[in-house]
Amino acid sequence: MKAENPTIFAIKRYALHDGPNIRTTIFLKGCPLGCHWCHNPEGIEREVRIITHPKKCVGCGACVEICPEDALRVTGGAILRDMELCSQCGNCVDVCPALSHEAIGWKTETQPLMEEIKKDLPFFDQSCGGVTFSGGEPLMQPEFLLELLQECGKLDIHRAVDTSGFAPTETVMNIAVHTDLFLFDIKHMDSEKHLFFTGVTNELILHNLKTLSTAGHQIRARVPLISGVNDDETNIRATGLFLVQCPAVQGVDILPYHPSGKAKYRKLAVNYKGLEMKSPENNQINRALSILREYGLDVHVGG
Repeated sequence: MKAENPTIFAIKRYALHDGPNIRTTIFLKGCPLGCHWCHNPEGIEREVRIITHPKKCVGCGACVEICPEDALRVTGGAILRDMELCSQCGNCVDVCPALSHEAIGWKTETQPLMEEIKKDLPFFDQSCGGVTFSGGEPLMQPEFLLELLQECGKLDIHRAVDTSGFAPTETVMNIAVHTDLFLFDIKHMDSEKHLFFTGVTNELILHNLKTLSTAGHQIRARVPLISGVNDDETNIRATGLFLVQCPAVQGVDILPYHPSGKAKYRKLAVNYKGLEMKSPENNQINRALSILREYGLDVHVGG
């Protein structure tokens, strides 16, 4: 089945923390979770979104003239957008000389994106790197993701999928056939707390991780560590106990929370639920490392 309206929001070249060696990371739009600490809010919405930076406007009126919905007007030397009228067509982005309008993400197709990936083949060959598909949640666009994984497979490119694991098990297993490594998030072992902090419970996520492991697919677990959220000893021990029951998990990466995404929320005019969240101190990180290593897990800080 051909993918419908594929959308991405970034291509990151020479990535060193999204899987083994030098990688190109493709960020697909759309995510079913609403993690309070999310540092990629531009990836949550499935569709492309147009935003306006009024202070950049030079008052030329080019966007007003081209807007098919009459959703734009210049007032007091600044451009204003009526979101109820705006159809997100992107015409204003194309004509604005001052970059006052910005598209968050863009529509694409498999083959044009593969041409971008092919540009990095020399780096993959030299470093034994590859491509990582991230998001958002890449499993929200399963047909598109599958097409990309299959095309990369034809070129013998190492393929990693960075996922929350929240997707139908059938979808996960279909994708797994064409995936060399899963980077699989474990956010919280308590389902009620998982629901509070992410918007979904964790039963399906843990089931999918166990199912992948039982089938022998390569997995690297990732634990975003947030002070006061999931860094307590009870949760860390529960995480370790669960992961040792998944023999295909090759190792664990602890990813300490950092507030660098706050600026993105301001830019998108979106409420940041993690405003009061704090980065873990070194002693908290070291405690998590020590506890997980007690279970015989290969644990590192960072990806």
